[in-house]
Amino acid sequence: MNGRALIAWNLRRIRVSKGLSQEKLAADAGVDRAYFAKLERQTANAGIDVLDKLAQALSVELSDFFAKPPEGAAPPATLKGGRKKTG
Repeated sequence: MNGRALIAWNLRRIRVSKGLSQEKLAADAGVDRAYFAKLERQTANAGIDVLDKLAQALSVELSDFFAKPPEGAAPPATLKGGRKKTG
C-alpha cells in the first residue's frame, strides 16, 4: 500500500469510527470538504499542515494516519447516508 492509499484508508477508518461525516470533519479541521473527499479517494496529496489539522480535529496522533491495516482487512465502511432523526 502506498503512502497516499495508507492515509486515505486511515482517514476514513478514523472518521467513520467517530461517526463524523466528511462535511463535519472538514469544517472542524478548516479544510475544504471537496479537497477532503479527494484525500479519501486518493486523488489528492495531503500536505503536512492539512494532516496536522485533521489529526487535531480527530483528536488522534499524526502517526495514526500511517498505521498499516492488518493483512486481508476489509476497506473501512462508509457512514449511512441521510439525515439523523431528532427528538
